[in-house]
Amino acid sequence: MGETLPADKILTLPNAITVIRLAFLPLFVWLLLGADNRIAASILLGALGATDWVDGWAARKFNQVSTVGKVLDPVADRLLFFVAIVAIWIDGSAPRWFCAVVLLREIVISAITLILAALGARRIDVNWYGKAGTFGLMFTFPAFVLGAADWWGSGIFTAAGWILGIPSILLSYYAAVLYVPAARTALREGRHHQSS
Repeated sequence: MGETLPADKILTLPNAITVIRLAFLPLFVWLLLGADNRIAASILLGALGATDWVDGWAARKFNQVSTVGKVLDPVADRLLFFVAIVAIWIDGSAPRWFCAVVLLREIVISAITLILAALGARRIDVNWYGKAGTFGLMFTFPAFVLGAADWWGSGIFTAAGWILGIPSILLSYYAAVLYVPAARTALREGRHHQSS
């Protein structure tokens, strides 16, 4: 185990991993919309989704949890999600209504998170249902993109997209419902902490 770093440290391995993952986002957009290479775009998006846990693991493993990382990681994840889904929407490689349902939930959650932070609420931890839903969706969209590519396995991956996608959407919306009482508690506790 490494030496614990100050919480305000910026240049850490986990933060570098997060920035590297973000740096691949323009390449994904170009592969999908510029090069019209759905297979390569899907593989890259799947890799970005599969490595979502790496920065958090590195932060804990090497005692490099930082204030910047706690903000940068979820912001990067949301940005990856938004940009990827919008690009997939434009490309038409996933059903547009499906993209809209996922984007709507993300926009609402992001807006509420910003409002709660502005009102002084404490940070709300992601619940298991939210993590499971997001994890499933991170593989649903690459599956849909592979399903829209012109190759022999397209039907299998389209089916996989639906098999992963429907439960993942249900889990993510259930998680959003559970955040309502958690948000009330976070706001109450945050205001109490500020006043004490």
